[in-house]
Amino acid sequence: MEIAEHITIVGQEAKLFAEAAERGGLEVDIETCPGWTMRDLVRHLSEIHLWAAARVAKRTTKLWPDDISEHTQSWPDLAVFWPDDSDLVDWYLDTNANLVQALKSASPDDEIPTFLPAPSPLAMWARRQAHETAVHRFDAENAAGTTAGFDPVFASDGIDELLAGFAPRKGEFPVDSDRTMVVHATDTNDHWHVTLAPTRITTSRGNGPADVTLTGDASALYLMLWNRSKHPGITVTGDREVLAKWHSNMRVRWS
Repeated sequence: MEIAEHITIVGQEAKLFAEAAERGGLEVDIETCPGWTMRDLVRHLSEIHLWAAARVAKRTTKLWPDDISEHTQSWPDLAVFWPDDSDLVDWYLDTNANLVQALKSASPDDEIPTFLPAPSPLAMWARRQAHETAVHRFDAENAAGTTAGFDPVFASDGIDELLAGFAPRKGEFPVDSDRTMVVHATDTNDHWHVTLAPTRITTSRGNGPADVTLTGDASALYLMLWNRSKHPGITVTGDREVLAKWHSNMRVRWS
């Protein structure tokens, strides 16, 4: 996907997220983020947007602030923690608009600190924020009682970010010997071959023998691999214990 497409999605998914937050109410529990309420989720995504915008526009070098006040150093007029509940969703939309503006104003040639492989730093940030917003939009909608899926191409892009970007950052995996997983998105005909080794995870594009194979449409696979759903509409062939280990141990980390 192109950078401009990702930036557009950042704004589109934010509107859907805000609508779901209003519909569900700030007190509702977020089933897919145990221990959080909608209020926590809105605050979290707002802070993520402030952080990402600072990395892109201000070139902040610290991977993650030690204290929430550091966001205020970058955005003194916007980073006011925390707004009253009556203003929280509108404030979230302001943080999103600020992020979109930062992304639109940046260039692929800009030297922006990153933490995932990408064609350019700007491409990484636009993609990362598009999927961060989209996954949390699903979280909010699920809590509010209605959910919608994802465009197949976008969902496949998100699967690739997780399997080829985040997963290889994990230094160890709780298996005694190499285990393999193939993910096949039937509607985009994309394949990923994932090797889960005791000391690392590696991912390549393509098919091949595997201990477990996951087959389904890209949107369903996207949600399942991000631990947002069980396996509706997905065919699981082979050793389900390998998939269970993925669910139990695969978590996004920033460092």
